[in-house]
Amino acid sequence: MSITANAAPPPTADGLPADARRWAVLALAISVGMASLDTAIANTALPTIAGDLQASPAASVWVVNAYQLAMVATLLPFAALGEIIGYRRIFLGGLALFTLASLACALSWSLPTLTAARVLQGIGASGVMSVNTALLRFIYPKRLLGRGMGLNAMVVAIAFAIGPTIASVILAVGTWPWLFAINVPLGVISLIFALRVLPHTSRASHSFDALVAFYNVGTFSLLILALGEAAHQVDAKTVLIELAGALVFGALLLRRQAGHPAPMLPVDLFRRPMFALSSVTAVCTFAAQGLAFVSLPFYFETALGRSQVETGFLMTPWPVVVGLMAPIAGRLSDKYSPAALGGIGLSALCVGMVLLALLPPHPSVFNIVWRMGVCGAGFGFFQAPNLRAIMSSAPPHRSGSASGIVATARLMGQTIGAALVALCFTLSAARGPTLALATGAVFAGVASIASLMRMFADNPFDGKKGAQA
Repeated sequence: MSITANAAPPPTADGLPADARRWAVLALAISVGMASLDTAIANTALPTIAGDLQASPAASVWVVNAYQLAMVATLLPFAALGEIIGYRRIFLGGLALFTLASLACALSWSLPTLTAARVLQGIGASGVMSVNTALLRFIYPKRLLGRGMGLNAMVVAIAFAIGPTIASVILAVGTWPWLFAINVPLGVISLIFALRVLPHTSRASHSFDALVAFYNVGTFSLLILALGEAAHQVDAKTVLIELAGALVFGALLLRRQAGHPAPMLPVDLFRRPMFALSSVTAVCTFAAQGLAFVSLPFYFETALGRSQVETGFLMTPWPVVVGLMAPIAGRLSDKYSPAALGGIGLSALCVGMVLLALLPPHPSVFNIVWRMGVCGAGFGFFQAPNLRAIMSSAPPHRSGSASGIVATARLMGQTIGAALVALCFTLSAARGPTLALATGAVFAGVASIASLMRMFADNPFDGKKGAQA
């Protein structure tokens, strides 16, 4: 197996040759892993960074917020641009920017410089995440697409699981800049692989509308900012102003792109029942995950008196089981209905969330771990089939838009989940975690119903009804 070719493969009808496919998947896995990892490690290291840069806890939160806002605000514009200039170019540009911005983060000497570097890093991560699933559609043959989505889901789950551990290890032997510096050699390696083997794809004939992109940035950045500040119980007036601004920008966005053959916010794709239901399923499921992942650490540390290290271990079974189940579910989705697979998995997630909400007052470690495992198995059984359903329910020339919605739905769901946790704790400080988990169970139940409804939706781009979405 070699990567000595001097040019990337041309567009193909049904995926890359096996050798090139392996290297392309490795390039995507490294890049997606880094982009996913950087949220987790920054969260873990925030107190250390704040202390070293002499910043207040409230101000230091922008080290995390700047990255997330920059990413979610630019996902759909990058996805739309990828359809015009090629997904390969967007991915390579995003990866190069992410790598350089990681170096800038490592060299930052103050909170403002670190925050600015994190904005650039978030934009780079957006370039990677906005088109990575679109590229998978051209890397894998259609018969193996579910397997590719399963590997993608596994990488994200593993990165999420090991992020806090990696951050703790690095901080134990070095300083916080190394959290970002480690991305530089990995980014260079991924760039080398990607330049060699990522395929060129066909390009759309329409032009890029910069004003629509501006409206999109305004809509999603204000919406995410409002949800995040609501979660931190910022003044209600400020949150309402931000929500109003998001609505104004959203209305301008819809008006401007009306009649466009490939709108940046893909309302045309949402008219397809398979795509719309799969997107709703994703938002609800990631909201359920957000409700659990934000509330459970409070429960473990406050109610059960566990240490931070113990809490980390208790949280680990969920993402670990997701990583184990994702490839299996991905392979199954190539043969069986993603609608049914997702419905089964999300029913298990709903049951797992209920079981966590009904934990006894002084549960044993085993009692917690097996319930987290049930949630992880259900979530893992949903993720890869749902990715396959979203991507294959869009025509090939709209793969970028579908890929952008995949990443946007994940971030929106997680943000909604975090905001609802704050509401649950406001309603009852003592029973906040239980309310959050119960709310997560409701979201998982709604997601399961939405998934099963896809069994009755036609998918003209896969040749089967509901079965192979």
